[in-house]
Amino acid sequence: MSSSATRSIPLTSASETPAANLARPTPITRPASLVAPARRGLPHHAGFWVTAVAFLLMMAFNTVPTPLYALYQARDGFPTVVITVVFAAYSIGVMVSLYLAGHLSDRIGRRPVILASVAIELVAAVLFLLWPEAVGLVVARFVAGLGIGMLTATATAHLADLRRISHPRGTLGFAATIAGVANMGGLALGPLIGGIVAEWVPAPLVAPYLAFAAAFVAIGFAYAFVPETVTRPVVREPYRPQRVRVPAESRGRYWAAGIAAFAAFAVTGLFGSVAPVFLAQLLHQTDHLVAGLVSFAVFGAAAASQLVFSRLSARAQLRLGVAAMVAGLVLLGVSALAATLATPAAATLFVLGGVTAGAGVGLVFRGSLVAAGSLAAEGSRSEVTSGIFLLAFAGMTVPPLLVGVSLLVLPLVPVFLGFVVLVLGLIAWAGRRMLATTD
Repeated sequence: MSSSATRSIPLTSASETPAANLARPTPITRPASLVAPARRGLPHHAGFWVTAVAFLLMMAFNTVPTPLYALYQARDGFPTVVITVVFAAYSIGVMVSLYLAGHLSDRIGRRPVILASVAIELVAAVLFLLWPEAVGLVVARFVAGLGIGMLTATATAHLADLRRISHPRGTLGFAATIAGVANMGGLALGPLIGGIVAEWVPAPLVAPYLAFAAAFVAIGFAYAFVPETVTRPVVREPYRPQRVRVPAESRGRYWAAGIAAFAAFAVTGLFGSVAPVFLAQLLHQTDHLVAGLVSFAVFGAAAASQLVFSRLSARAQLRLGVAAMVAGLVLLGVSALAATLATPAAATLFVLGGVTAGAGVGLVFRGSLVAAGSLAAEGSRSEVTSGIFLLAFAGMTVPPLLVGVSLLVLPLVPVFLGFVVLVLGLIAWAGRRMLATTD
């Protein structure tokens, strides 16, 4: 079906279609108050894949620096806390953008928001090239976070929209799967690319950003021809930031879902920021490709677990995810203790623990979104789920930043074990509460 079709779909956002609802067919309707856009471009099925590639590329760009931080640190001699500040700047940018602009595509359309996100990521790539000092890294990461905060909900919503139109008799489970793979798969691909660049490519602090800048120009041009799926209201409502409204009787369950998301993203934050430092100082593994491969394996496990276990019930997925996170965190703690005893198996335990915890992260976060969506009142699903995203990115920010600050005054092993104990406690409490109220 071409983009000139006059049908339009209900206004939704990514956060309005959690995994539990994406498995059911959603009819295409024709809102009377909206005027359908008339624009020629790609067919909807081709636009679906262009959108998925754009999503994947932009997520990959934001984890490319992970194995490169050690190169910046060796060049400039800054402490590990600076790495966590750089990483935290990204998460803060995401949260600011989610709060201010994460819901705008419901009102102004998917294409303008995603094209703006591509432009912002291009600016971030240029900042990495022109301002490679520590302050510049903080600014570049903050700008990149602004783009991703606009992207995640909108791209997932656009994939669901395009799937509805190109396959009106099908279900949206496929769109949800592709969105999850593009999101977590992109996060996994980035460190692998960064590790390969750091190991074998000349000018490793320049080449990846040049490559991604060129890719953003290309994908931005291609995405400009993707059909719009949201029509603008004839009468525009006044702008307001995203709000979170949860019924009073559901707030306990909502906070359990939010804390589970916080704990899950704390693990991704660790492996997206300071894990290479742990590999170097704790396990004496300084190979940049190995650092990239470890982060790739953790994020990849988070993406793969959602694919492998997608046919299980929501409760079974959540139970498995909590168990995997607990087991993985215990293995990470054991690896730290083994490293102090110079046990050869310490590195293997570290990687195994990260991969196991990563697999749990994918299932737990998906379960958090499903739980939050089930608590939303009519018309507030976007707001409720955006709150989960905000708590998740707070988890990606605060614990790794505390780790970096603690390393200024404490040895590595106690700090690492403290992180493990903190996240274990959070996921054990939140997981038990969520399982008690999940069918």
